[in-house]
Amino acid sequence: MISKPLRLAITGGGTGGHVSPAVAVIEALREQVPGDSLDLLYLGSREGAEARIIPLMGVGYKAVSTGKLRRYFSLQNVADTARVPMGTAQALYHLSRFRPKALLATGGYVSVPVVMAAAILKIPTLVHEQTGALGLANRLNARVATKIALSVPGSERGLPRGNWVLTGNPVRRAVLGGDETIAARRFRFDTALPTTYITGGAQGSHAINTAVESALPGLLKATQIIHQCGDSAGTRADYESLSRRMIELPATLGARYRLLPYIGQEIGEVYALADLVVGRAGAGTVNELTTLGKPSILIPLPRAAGDEQRHNARRLESTGGAVVIEEEELKPGRLVEEVTALLSNPTRLQSMAAAARATTTEDPARALAYLLLDLARHRTD
Repeated sequence: MISKPLRLAITGGGTGGHVSPAVAVIEALREQVPGDSLDLLYLGSREGAEARIIPLMGVGYKAVSTGKLRRYFSLQNVADTARVPMGTAQALYHLSRFRPKALLATGGYVSVPVVMAAAILKIPTLVHEQTGALGLANRLNARVATKIALSVPGSERGLPRGNWVLTGNPVRRAVLGGDETIAARRFRFDTALPTTYITGGAQGSHAINTAVESALPGLLKATQIIHQCGDSAGTRADYESLSRRMIELPATLGARYRLLPYIGQEIGEVYALADLVVGRAGAGTVNELTTLGKPSILIPLPRAAGDEQRHNARRLESTGGAVVIEEEELKPGRLVEEVTALLSNPTRLQSMAAAARATTTEDPARALAYLLLDLARHRTD
């Protein structure tokens, strides 16, 4: 008798921060369940980071309609709210046909209609929260979730006792195991010089890009730079502007700068080469920094839901693992000053690396995979 493959569904996205944990869990599931015994379906948005990343992993993908969830008044809320029932109906259709044993939701507004559909179909659902407090989408998801997995101690406040478990925040395999020598060859960099990785995330940050553009001559006197400037509507023009600025630099400085709209599978090499990271303080980025033990300068996004980026940044700063610059204080001169001061002090960089690494949790991806498989095993059809 040929056994049927285990079917599991996954949802979450809109931004890379919600997709990265899903990618890590998919990788962990594939390590634990033989390929021909596992069938995965991902339900995401049409234009989010997941629509680009997940199909490349060989995972079935279905797009559902969704609207952005906002905590403030906007006329767009009316149209976007109307998309949630439509997305729920589409998710009901896809889940009914696929018939998964369990669903993993990693947050983001696209997850809400999918989780609601799973509740209607009585599909056990594991909701994972990356930050220190449940985001708006996961607060809605938690009302019907079978189990809630948390990344940060203390974030269980307000949740039903026995309904949550602390797993930590998983890191995708691409981040781990990079080789500094291979990275130096890829980017044609000198390993004798310090390297700084600057990123605003997959979508980029116009504020960071603007400050870097003005600060480039001063920064490049102190460090080689790999700069992920973003690949979104709000940052595509930054790539052109930064490219022009690079051409204007003296050849000796220009040779120290690598500008990329988006960094994919080579992220592990970038981290392996980086002595310092400058970027936003999203849960995914901070989790990668602590897992790898990378010193950082964090610039929290002021408009992040629940002010979660500031909380993430200040929490890491309090351990000694990061320096925080608020966006309103992000001036080119301040950026050059902080980067130069850190890179000229190897003892402090080592101390920051150790402090960052001390906050990480052991193998959260495997823990989440086990939880999802356990929910699937206990489902009765």
